[in-house]
Amino acid sequence: MTEQLLLREDRGHVRHLTMNSPGNLNALSDAMLAALQKAFEEIEETPGIRAVVLRGAGKAFCAGHDLKELTAARQAPDGGQAAFRDVFERCSRMMQTIPRLPQPVIAEVHGIATAAGCQLVASCDMAVAAEGTRFGVNGVNIGLFCSTPMVALSRNVPRKKAFEMLTTGRFVEATEAERLGLVNRVVAPEDLGTETAELAETVAAKLSTAVKIGKRAFYEQVEMDLAAAYAHTGAVMVENMMDRDTAEGITAFLEKRPPDWADR
Repeated sequence: MTEQLLLREDRGHVRHLTMNSPGNLNALSDAMLAALQKAFEEIEETPGIRAVVLRGAGKAFCAGHDLKELTAARQAPDGGQAAFRDVFERCSRMMQTIPRLPQPVIAEVHGIATAAGCQLVASCDMAVAAEGTRFGVNGVNIGLFCSTPMVALSRNVPRKKAFEMLTTGRFVEATEAERLGLVNRVVAPEDLGTETAELAETVAAKLSTAVKIGKRAFYEQVEMDLAAAYAHTGAVMVENMMDRDTAEGITAFLEKRPPDWADR
């Protein structure tokens, strides 16, 4: 079931993950959350993978939580409270796994990305969207404020814009999402796969140890005040400079030759 829900394909050093539940717009059901968590944990332990592309099958990227599953949970004696707590905790854990991965994760987005689906885009390190894609944290329209999606969204877009999206349930088009910083670029639908793959391959071609060190430091420093961030990243630069392949890369640059990196 997990293999059917989440398809995996390795292209060189890039792993492509496809959420494969088009019938419910790739909703984050219990099974889908489990499949994504397992896949990300496996990637963390796979040194040959240097970048990840996450996409959705069918006509949408991801429509958020599976509302049918959530509604069915209300049949429990506690009205679903334990089930709700469990699903939101597991979803939050999965979202936090993405920035903690050593490898950059790129969302390849089309159709819609709503509620927790929008949260998933915001949790990825980068995102490429097809023209016409719509993004929303629209739970408020049915009486459920998108409080957990708010965490990732408010760390991607300006506060007032995030709050407007959360309180009005208004969708934003891909071009506006790019202006707000939710996605990196917007491309023609027919170019989406190629453009995303090229971005992933560009990242995967860099020195993987440097990218891993840099990604970790990026998320650490962004939560610090200015002085602490400089102190921390200065130490990270020293760590990076002490890497054998970094020394080789600098020497090769000065000698005007390709680097002989051990992690090729």
